[in-house]
Amino acid sequence: MSEPEQAGTVVTSERADAERRGLMLVLSSPSGAGKSTIARQLLDQESNLTLSISVTTRARRTSEIDGVHYHFISRERFEQMRERGELLEWAEVHGNYYGTPRDPVEQALSRGGDVLFDIDIQGTFQLYDAVRPDVVSVFILPPSIAEMKSRLHRRAEDTPEVIRRRLQTAVGEMKHWSQYDYVIVNDDLQRAYDGARSILRAERLKRERSPAIGTFIEGMVEDLKRETGEA
Repeated sequence: MSEPEQAGTVVTSERADAERRGLMLVLSSPSGAGKSTIARQLLDQESNLTLSISVTTRARRTSEIDGVHYHFISRERFEQMRERGELLEWAEVHGNYYGTPRDPVEQALSRGGDVLFDIDIQGTFQLYDAVRPDVVSVFILPPSIAEMKSRLHRRAEDTPEVIRRRLQTAVGEMKHWSQYDYVIVNDDLQRAYDGARSILRAERLKRERSPAIGTFIEGMVEDLKRETGEA
């Protein structure tokens, strides 16, 4: 094969990779299933994966940092964003509003970046309605209700009344497991993390996420024709 032909093929390959549209990796679970721990590990270990930082009207916990875990805003500001269409999804959970700013996500996907969402079921279904082809959803379950309750108490960030409400909410949440693309039972943290990471890596390779792959393959076919004298 001549040098110009080699260069052309390499450029096409790079274009196919560069033009891949990013995906939205959505993790949902009942409280106490270990979802946030898995999300942190993915962000630490996976390149080209960033966290979608939600806005919320909930009061900041002592362990949380504004702009890192959430953007903590007033109800008035949240309602303004919602009315202006600045939120990709939003929900009211336990009396507080949560939502995903639209622009940062759209910019990341268009650059080929993947975005991690740590959101509830309501938010997931809104993403389905808005951008289903971009969404890869994973529902994470605890190994048992007893373990879920124990984790909530060990976290020591919620009052007994809040924990009770979270357990009640979990009843309804678990009914929607079949509407997710994947389900992981977090009975072993390393195994659960490995499962989530495998899902992300496999989804990145899906044919439909790389619109330029057809051009790349056409270039290879033309190279083969020249090699075999069919051109």
